[in-house]
Amino acid sequence: MIALLLDETIEKYEQDLRELLMAFFPGEAFCYEKKPEAGLFVCGEKDGLGVSGGAVFPEGAAAGETLQAPLCLTESRSENKTRIKKALYGLLHGLTGEELPWGTLTGIRPVKLPEKMMKEGMADPEILKELQDRYLISEEKARLSLEIAHRERAVLSRIPYRQGMSLYIGIPFCPTTCMYCSFTSYPISRWQDRVGEYLDCLRRELDQLRRLQETPGSRIFGRPFQTIYIGGGTPTSLSAAQLKELLGVLKERLDLSELAEFTVEAGRPDSITREKLKVLRDHGIQRISINPQTMNQKTLDLIGRRHSVEDVKRAFSEARSAGFQNINMDLIMGLPEESLSDVEHTLSEIRKLHPDSLTVHALAVKRAARLNTEGNAWAHLARAGREEASRMTELGALTAEELGLKPYYLYRQKNMAGNQENVGYAEEGKENLYNILMMEELHTVLGCGAGASTKLVLPNGDAAANNGNEFRVERFENIKNVAEYLPRIEELLEKREKFLDPRA
Repeated sequence: MIALLLDETIEKYEQDLRELLMAFFPGEAFCYEKKPEAGLFVCGEKDGLGVSGGAVFPEGAAAGETLQAPLCLTESRSENKTRIKKALYGLLHGLTGEELPWGTLTGIRPVKLPEKMMKEGMADPEILKELQDRYLISEEKARLSLEIAHRERAVLSRIPYRQGMSLYIGIPFCPTTCMYCSFTSYPISRWQDRVGEYLDCLRRELDQLRRLQETPGSRIFGRPFQTIYIGGGTPTSLSAAQLKELLGVLKERLDLSELAEFTVEAGRPDSITREKLKVLRDHGIQRISINPQTMNQKTLDLIGRRHSVEDVKRAFSEARSAGFQNINMDLIMGLPEESLSDVEHTLSEIRKLHPDSLTVHALAVKRAARLNTEGNAWAHLARAGREEASRMTELGALTAEELGLKPYYLYRQKNMAGNQENVGYAEEGKENLYNILMMEELHTVLGCGAGASTKLVLPNGDAAANNGNEFRVERFENIKNVAEYLPRIEELLEKREKFLDPRA
């Protein structure tokens, strides 16, 4: 347990301190008073920050050791946050001897930093130095984030993305629920008799969006759809007839004349059939994902993926035969009981298939996932170790390079194995526009379906008065639980009407 003892001046930065502490000590509980069971005390006042080990915590730290760092706070909250986190990082490094590859960064969008610096006219060497000196990011991760910032710029130059918007459609059904998953997802076998009702709700959402798109004065008036992403869950857990109905509704309800990209996350190989692939091709789907996560059968069985390694190969081969020339595959590094040799085997099998893009994820432990609620996920992360998790990520990057795939987007999550990251690699010209636009919050994304989010990206007025931010983001969350989403669709539509058109 970690005790946070903060005065009124430092207390406002409690979340930032806690997130950095969690990066060093994943899974530890926190308290806000002196307790004998606390293994680490963090004390913060306006003029200083201190940490002390009340016991040998973590393993290897000196019992009773106390370290302190002076603080010189300013009137700027963002500057103070940077200084406080940097001071805490130094103390924790001194106590444990550990370093984090992403330094003091705890947010999910590291690429925003070099992108902002590029806009300010900084040269690449200056940016790299700033990332390492100010945020203590390793040279390797600093170079990766800068490379991706440049790549994102090049990819986004293909479309006038500020003038358009994207559409996300969530299909919250899966063949089974994986033990690491915390997304809105329900076993399709239990919901098959209500899928028709769910598709009807989606139809009503799409009707509303089309109407508002054509309504002068609404916040999405005149904006064309530039990318569509159907995710989940597993969209291909729907039958071929249900997929055909959904895609038909999309074409009937929406003007897709300016669509630059259409992705369906097929995902689970055990949900993919030749008939479904034909439906996708017939309706203009350009990009699909076939996601093994691992090519080791023992791991697939352990994590609840009810498909075989051979299913992955079959689905990939059938997708190629159906004419798909932009296939992504997702892998997860740090899965339970997987070693470096297991990861090497997975990557060897992936090289044989040669996907057009590869997304390499570091395992992130979510509170709602079975890996956490039914097992000791934190102990697993501790066993994996930072060095091993780092090596797994490196192997994924090397495999992508061998396949001619370059990194084009990156994001991070809390509680990731080895404090690593998720990176998308792709052949030139086959990057996923939606992923970049959504992750970097560069334009409006409308979400339909249970658990989907709508994000409006709007001009921010005077950027100088808003910390240099030209745009702001406003969010609307759909009802998450399918059992509530279905009967409350009218309520959802009324609320979103007011969100998208405040005059309503």
